Amino acid sequence: MTPEIKGYLIDNLCILQHHLAEHYQFNQVIKDSNQQCYWQQIDNGATAPLLTDKPLSSPKAFFFAERENLLIFDGQCFRETLPTPAPFVLFGVQSCDLTAISYQDQFFKDDPYYQARRNQCLLVGVDCIHPCENGFCPTVDAGPGVRINTADLILHPLPDDNWFLLATTDKGKEALLGLELGLELAYGHYMAQREASLQQCESEFPSDVHITAGIKQLNSNTITATFWDTVAIQCLACSGCTSLCPTCSCYSTRDIETAGKVTQQRFWDSCLYEGFQREASFNNPSVNAGARVQRFWNHKFSDAFVSEFGRYGCVGCGRCEQTCPGVIGVHSIMKRIEKNA
Repeated sequence: MTPEIKGYLIDNLCILQHHLAEHYQFNQVIKDSNQQCYWQQIDNGATAPLLTDKPLSSPKAFFFAERENLLIFDGQCFRETLPTPAPFVLFGVQSCDLTAISYQDQFFKDDPYYQARRNQCLLVGVDCIHPCENGFCPTVDAGPGVRINTADLILHPLPDDNWFLLATTDKGKEALLGLELGLELAYGHYMAQREASLQQCESEFPSDVHITAGIKQLNSNTITATFWDTVAIQCLACSGCTSLCPTCSCYSTRDIETAGKVTQQRFWDSCLYEGFQREASFNNPSVNAGARVQRFWNHKFSDAFVSEFGRYGCVGCGRCEQTCPGVIGVHSIMKRIEKNA
């Protein structure tokens, strides 16, 4: 047993949910009447079943706000507007999204606005024991099991509604203090059961040789500009992929003047918009849609980014495939790249 990790058998998840809700603002994925899954704050005292469905949106907005004020100038001085969130928990984050949060932690490591939220968060991950639609997380080392260094607590489903709970960080262990449960140390047996379950899950993923072939082709630098220009005809620049992608972090700022004050605001942007890279001189290195689409996919799978982030910028969630109206999400584009080789 790894000394710093503790494992427990837990037979009533509601008790853990209630306990965490007493100390944290509680957030969990729920399903609405239209069968859509999304993150929702749960009022203290209420509980909801822990879903294994992948929500349409990742939890990145909890840290990297879609829109936020950075500072205010009142005519005499500048004032920062750092967020001061209460401690909160994200309960039941899947491995792909946790890997993305770890990726964003590196990208925003010096960003005080992101870090102000991130430091207040307790991450409770949940292992996936069945593949999700469009997902290919094993291929990009992002699942289906939660990576130990990406969550404070990890839940693994067991038969008969039992759960194997891993406390992997000091923050996670502190969060369990005072929990009046008959927690039973059962690390070895249940860790082996977890490993077997995750291996079985990985074996159930459909073939994704087009993904690996496409990555290889992308990094060979042999894909022509003509190919990208052809593909880009199908890009509507709707930003659906960049908004839903859990690792996308493009943003811009603007100044808003009201009542003698100027507020600088940051908001989500998209590298697939024509003006995103346009410089003050009006030079635009990606004025062509083909160049923008090529840049997007290079940011997801280029070996050049592995040295900086330790991994590709794609975590295999498949949300881009699910949302792209032009049918150039990850599976579609990689199949075309493979066919074009």
